Order: sequence, then C-alpha cells, then structure tokens
Amino acid sequence: MRKKKAKKKDKNTIRTPYLFIVFLLFCFGIMIYRVVFLATSTTIDGVDIQKLAKSRTTKKTIEYAKRGSIYSSDGEVLAQNVTTYKLIAYLDESRTTNSNNPKHVVDKEATATKLCEILECDASDILKYLNKEGVYQTELGTIGKNISEITKQKIDELNLPGIDFIESYKRYYPKGAFLSYALGYAKSDEGQEDSTIKGEMGIEKEYDSILAGEDGYTEYQKDLKGYKIANTPTKKKEAVQGKDIYLTIDSQVQFFVDQALNNQDEVYDWDWFNFTIVDAKTGEVLATETSPNFDPNIRNITNYLDISVAYPYEPGSTMKTYTYMCAMENGVYNGSETYKSGVYTTSDGTQIGDWNRNGWGIITFDKGYAMSSNVGIINLINRHMSASMLREYFKKLGFGSKTGVGLPNESSGKLNFKYETEIYNAGFGQGITTTPMQHVQALTSLTNDGILLKPYIIEKIVDSETGEVVEENSRTEISRVASTTTVEKMMQLMDDCVNGVGNTGSGYRIDSGELIGKTGTAQIAGSNGYLNGTDDIISSFTGIYPKSDPKVIIYAAVQRPSGGSQKPISNAVKEVVANLENYYGENQKSTKIDVEEYTLSNYTNSSVENTKTILNSKNINYIIIGNGDKIVKQYPSVNSSITSLDTLYLVTNDENITMPNLIGLSYKVAKAICLTLDLDVKLDGNGYVTNQSIAEGTSITKGTQIALTLSPKF
Repeated sequence: MRKKKAKKKDKNTIRTPYLFIVFLLFCFGIMIYRVVFLATSTTIDGVDIQKLAKSRTTKKTIEYAKRGSIYSSDGEVLAQNVTTYKLIAYLDESRTTNSNNPKHVVDKEATATKLCEILECDASDILKYLNKEGVYQTELGTIGKNISEITKQKIDELNLPGIDFIESYKRYYPKGAFLSYALGYAKSDEGQEDSTIKGEMGIEKEYDSILAGEDGYTEYQKDLKGYKIANTPTKKKEAVQGKDIYLTIDSQVQFFVDQALNNQDEVYDWDWFNFTIVDAKTGEVLATETSPNFDPNIRNITNYLDISVAYPYEPGSTMKTYTYMCAMENGVYNGSETYKSGVYTTSDGTQIGDWNRNGWGIITFDKGYAMSSNVGIINLINRHMSASMLREYFKKLGFGSKTGVGLPNESSGKLNFKYETEIYNAGFGQGITTTPMQHVQALTSLTNDGILLKPYIIEKIVDSETGEVVEENSRTEISRVASTTTVEKMMQLMDDCVNGVGNTGSGYRIDSGELIGKTGTAQIAGSNGYLNGTDDIISSFTGIYPKSDPKVIIYAAVQRPSGGSQKPISNAVKEVVANLENYYGENQKSTKIDVEEYTLSNYTNSSVENTKTILNSKNINYIIIGNGDKIVKQYPSVNSSITSLDTLYLVTNDENITMPNLIGLSYKVAKAICLTLDLDVKLDGNGYVTNQSIAEGTSITKGTQIALTLSPKF
C-alpha cells in the first residue's frame, strides 16, 4: 500500500502569525508611549492639561477687595468707590411662566419710549437692542452703562417687565476737577466684568497697592452639575480690603486756590498755571493745583504731567534768594557793598543785562535783590563765590534731588553749570531746572530758623475695617542749612522786595504788609536758544505769610501769561492770602476734630421711623424731606462714604414736598440735592450757596425751576 506524501507547508502561512505578533507588539508599544507621554506632559496640542483638568473639576469664586477711599485732612471725600449699574433687557419669552407676571420685555416700543425719557436718548437707540432676534438677553450699549443709583430708582419705578440691572463699582471723584493732578485717577478695564480698579495717575497710581487691597477667594471641588463634592476640602482666603488714605490737603485752602485760578482764567490766557501752598511749620502740602486741570470722572486730560513735581523748568529770579543765602552762609555777603547795575560783559564778550538794561546806577547788593538785578548776582558770584560753592548749597537746599513728597513721577531737576556764563545764569535761575515742590521745600528753611523740612502730602493711612492708623507722617527735619542770622537777613530782604517802595515785588503788597517774597521771570528755552516773544516767559513768585508768624509758604508760576504779565500771579496770590487771613482768623488747624467715616446703606423703601433709629445710633447727620412714612430717595446714594461732618438727605413719599434750606452748602452738594428732588437748577457764580430763589418750606413739584446764587465762603 502506497503511503501518502506529507503536505508541504506554505512559507507565507508560516510567516503570517509572526507578522501579526510583531504588529501587536508595535501597537502596544505606541500605546505605552502615548500613556507615558500623556502622564508626563503638561501641554498637549497647545492645551495646558493640568489647567484644563482643574478648571473642569474646581470651582473658584473671587471675593473682590474694596478699594480704599481718599480724604482731605478735614474729612472731605476726594475719591471713593460707588455702585454703578448696567441695564439689561431679557428678550426670551421662556422666562415668563405666568402671563400675569411677565419676566421678559413684552411691549418693546413702549419699553423703549419710557426708558428714553429717563436716559435722555431716542427710542430708536434702545429699540435696535430690544429688536435683536434669537438672544436670551441684551445690553443697551453705552446708553445702559454707568447708571447711577438715582437713575436706577427712576427706572425701577416704571415696573417695566424684562428690565434688570447688573451691579458693579467704579471710581468716583465727588469734587470733580478738585486736586485732579495730585489725586490722578483709577479705572477698571473697559468691557470686563468684575475687573479690578487700577490707579493710573497721581496718588491713585503711587499708592495703588495700598488702596487696592488684596482679593480673596473660595475654591472647592465640584461635580458635573457644579455642586461641591461632599467631604472634599474648601480653600478660602479672606479678601484684604484696601486702606484709606488721608491727605494733608485742607479742602478749604485748596478751594481758595481753585477759585483764584478760575477768576484769573476769565481775564488772562496761559499754557499752565501752578499754585502750591505748604504749612510753613510742618511741610504739609495744604493745596496744589495746576490750570488747566481735568475731571478724573471723565478724564478730559490735555497734559499728563503734574507741574508741581514732574515738569522741571528754568525758574528764573526766584533762585536769587538761594544765591544770596549761599553768600551769607559762606560769610562773603555784605549788603552795603555796591556795584554798577545795568549790563555786565563777561570775559568772552557776552553781555548779560538787568531787566532794566539802563540799570539804577551804583546800588548796593541789598537794593539789587529788591530790584531783582541779574548784574548784582553776577558781581556777587564773580567777586566772592565759585561754581562748586553755589552748586553745593543749592543741593543742600534740595535742588537737584527729589523731595519725596509722595507724588509719582517726581523729577530731580538739573544743576548743570560749569563755565563762567553758565555759573552766572544759574545764580539767577537760568540754565538749571527745578520744580515748584523743591522751591517750597527750600523756603521751609526760612520759616524754621534755618532747618530744612521735608514736604509731604500723605497725612496717614488707615485700615478701612478696623480704623487703625497703620502709617502716619509728621514734620520731618532734614538738616540745618542756614543760621539764624542768615534767616533774619533773608526775611528782611524779602520783606523789602514786596513792601518797599518801587521794588519788583510791590505788586504783591497787601494792606497788612504781612506777605513777603520774591518774584521771578525766566525766559523759555527753545531749540535755537531762548525765545524772544513778549509772552515767552515763566513768571513766578515765592512767598511767606504772615511774616510775623509764618503759617504758609506759597509758590506760584505761570507759563506764557498773556502779555507777559505778572498780574495773573499777583492777583491770584493776593486773593488767596486775603481768604487765608479770614480763614486762619476763624479756623486754626490745631482745632481739627476727629472725623468718623460711614458707608451708607440703602434706606429707600424703608420706614422713616426705623431709618431715624438706625441713623441716630450711628451718629449720622440727616435731613428728612417731606412728611411721608417711607423713604423713596436718598442723597448720597447707597455705598457712598460719608463722614460725621456730612449730611444725608432723605426724601419721603409725601406728595407735598417742600424746599429744604441750601444756604451754606457747596454748589456740588446743593446741585445734587436739587437733582434728587427733580428740580431744574440754575447756578450763578462759584463756591457756596448764599441765596436760593425758592425759600425754605415752599412747596415744590417735579420740574420746578430754582436759581442758586453762589459766592466764595470768605
């Protein structure tokens, strides 16, 4: 029997299992690599895996810190956070489950018509938002942003279905342009919800971190529906509220300065006008203003530099005071020594003249100061002084260095002079640059028996929650820079400059003779030398008042005054001093009272009796307008900060509202009260209310016209 042949195996059949095994191993290797890669990598396809995972499983709620307020030394609120509202409209009909109580905008035309009456716009401007299709809700553009508490109340009273508000905060400056360059401004990022308010200029910028505080948060693990997973930890960090800052600014003195600049602005033109006042005995900055200024609420800024510290310029003849002091301190000054005034020719042939190039003949150095003689300075330096002597004394007085007053972007100025003509020019304030704050600092040496003081604008920093003073500034002595003999002689020369007959400062003379000082006129440097136009000057004045017992130091300067006149400065200085004379006669700063601060609650819709009880317990001053039993409006609004010196005005639901007494109130407060009462107010003048056309107790209705007469307090 024949045996069957064994069947020969196909080579391909044998190879197939091995290839399959290799393929599986390759795939498995790729999987292992991918797992390791995913486990060790932080970013996949440009996505932060850890951050993505955390965001899907972690809920973090930010608790925003409230920005601190800024106050004057007498408790006036200068900057604060206020509640503002954004108007939204719900358009989706699914919000309404009960037709008797609609939760969406039902009648768009009627809604737009009623809203435009309050928002002062055209109905079509609102309808274009309300007519949007396929959206759940809509905002109303710029029309519906920054809604005030009063405007919100008016809209609420309309009871419009589907209209709602989103509450937020913004930075508000109750006094408008008051102290604008020193305060600066803070704002939030446009278009971002709950964005942090950040200081961008002035004290708001310099002390941003202190005012801002530190945000807190709550963080926990969440499930798919967003609820906290049981038995998982919660991380919580309490917000640190921003601290309050009290300035050394006396709001009344600041008002005197503002008023004086406004009065001169009606008569003269200028590029800028700076006016700064410090306390002669402490160095506290009582007032500082630059015209033109700006309203930080709307930021209508034309120049971002604070002239008082950030814009150094050639000061002119006010520097002669310090050149004379330098000679006295170095024992080389003899006031009876004489020289020929008029024109001086330097060794290189350059002619430098007095403002009166004909001069006054042979005169003494004492007389040369009173007549603001450049040639007198040149002879004093040429005969008795050197560049190093002059430079070192200027530095000793603080020129060439920042004062550290507490304002941002402060400049040091420049004291660059080496050659003959440069030294002479520096002696009378040309070719070097200084700031107003450096001048008031230098003058503190004359009001403190030769001791130089540091000027400062921050009085104290206060914890807004506990009331604890965490930082407080006070009089700071830098060094002795002059002897009593030098001080007495220099005060005598400044007195003669203003109160002597026919001297350059005679335009500043006041009846009491208590104002003393030194004038200055500097040429403005151009690209090809000094400008020669009549207006191309910087006029200035440094003053001390009163000479018998100095209370304030004054520095004022104006660039390009119309006609090249000293009149804008002399008029402004004399007006401010006249007001200070009355003010210090009635209100010495040493009698300041402690001021308490309160954040107002919302008293609208509350009963009058309950509200009285609450306000009395907090010692808040208030005035009830009307005899109703319920509060319908209030001024200032909810969340506003007021002090124990302020008054809260509450309007009741009485149909027979009568006119309150506005006499003595500032125009801003009086105007706000009138607007709260829906009155048509007309203002005549500046300052405080001295007369109201509607007598106290007279019945008023919405739209009633009232005229308020305003005048300076003193």
